[in-house]
Amino acid sequence: MTIKLLAVGKTDNKQLQTLIKEYQKRLGFYVKFEFEIIPDIKNRKTLSENQQKQKEGELILKKIASTDALVLLDENGKQMTSVAFSNYLQKHMNSGIKQLVFVIGGPFGFSEELYKKANRKLSLSKMTFSHQMIRLFFVEQLYRGFTILRNEPYHHQ
Repeated sequence: MTIKLLAVGKTDNKQLQTLIKEYQKRLGFYVKFEFEIIPDIKNRKTLSENQQKQKEGELILKKIASTDALVLLDENGKQMTSVAFSNYLQKHMNSGIKQLVFVIGGPFGFSEELYKKANRKLSLSKMTFSHQMIRLFFVEQLYRGFTILRNEPYHHQ
């Protein structure tokens, strides 16, 4: 199985990029992991929130196959403990799906089309974080999930 993370907009912060790359490298020992940036929409300041979500949604949908399991990282999604998330990953690996896709949307969230296509909405916290920070938090949780599945000493309860 491949796990793919799609994120709208690039990260200019070099420290965040370095940390994300570190966890990407670590994930390579457990699963095929891809991280893809969807470029910011040009002239987005002239578009309404709905227009931005619609255009971003179209770009995201082009990156998703009909056979992919789609999870939106959304503030109104289900929250899980790290152990529950590791079990969620194991369930998908056992199901035989080829690709599990997680998506971090733009500043205004997701289009209705994406919400309709999604298999699940997942929230990392009730707090609000920048879209750049969520990338790091998510890849760290993904790594943590795999270390839990392998009974490695990274996670402590």
